[in-house]
Amino acid sequence: MNMPDPLAKTAAHQENGPPNEVAAPASSSVDQARIERAVREILSAVGEDPDREGLLETPARVARMYAELFGGLHENPRVHLRKFFTEKYDEIVLVRDISFNSMCEHHMLPFMGQAHIGYVPNGRVVGLSKLARVVDVVARRPQVQERMTETIADLLVEELDVRGVAVVIEATHTCMTIRGVRKPGSLCVTSAMRGLFRSNLSSRSEVMTLIYGKNR
Repeated sequence: MNMPDPLAKTAAHQENGPPNEVAAPASSSVDQARIERAVREILSAVGEDPDREGLLETPARVARMYAELFGGLHENPRVHLRKFFTEKYDEIVLVRDISFNSMCEHHMLPFMGQAHIGYVPNGRVVGLSKLARVVDVVARRPQVQERMTETIADLLVEELDVRGVAVVIEATHTCMTIRGVRKPGSLCVTSAMRGLFRSNLSSRSEVMTLIYGKNR
């Protein structure tokens, strides 16, 4: 089954400029007035009075919130991996416990947690903060955790030509904890392994041990 490229829409927005450059700031790319009208309709639909004092400014607040939460739709995470350094280092580089917040596209409810990214360089290393920035951009859009995990892994392969990459994401989904089955405390864990970490069991075991060491 062919999955749609989650970055295709971003790339399409950039046809008239250099490839993979950052698009316009999110606040100028989101129709906040339209969101405000929609929020007023929702408030009326659930039986509230959108003109009540406590709700008068709610549509505008929600519009600004969505512009912030979905700002990743108008940014290209690839740009954060374009600045790299040439190094001969050929062991694992791991950044773990990268906190993030995202929005489940099925119920439009948040899910949040931590991402762990490990890779084996192939002559190129990036600043550690760039990995966190990639997570942030990919997270700030309507998402599912499985796609988010694979997108991050594929970005490192495509942009850095790494010998191996491991991405593990742990998250709590409010669409499961505050509605439906209502199971607070449940945790979803997803992983994406590429290169050495997919083909070599000892390499996979090493990186997983670094992520989930006995002291964690």
